[in-house]
Amino acid sequence: MNAKPIALLSCLLLAMAAWAADPPPDRQRELVRMVRQDCGSCHGLTLKGGLGPPLLPETLRDKPAESLRYTVLLGRPGTPMPPWNAFMNEAEADWIVRQLMLGFPEETR
Repeated sequence: MNAKPIALLSCLLLAMAAWAADPPPDRQRELVRMVRQDCGSCHGLTLKGGLGPPLLPETLRDKPAESLRYTVLLGRPGTPMPPWNAFMNEAEADWIVRQLMLGFPEETR
């Protein structure tokens, strides 16, 4: 048996696990603050809507997570929705989308 394919597969699985991991607790708090304050300035401080649409589980239920992540990272050209990819990576955007679909946590200090 050739060890190279097994080693490559092991590395790939480790990379996928790291990518899918939740951000560390300190970063989670930063992301919650960012969503509550920055996103909340358009989507409402309680995320029930404002200039932007509501970001509640019931309004996001039918939206594909991949599409939401794309919107978070790249914004929506021609609209007030800015890109946030300068402030977070893809895994963090995925975490935010998952939290929004579950009911976003309150900000803690």
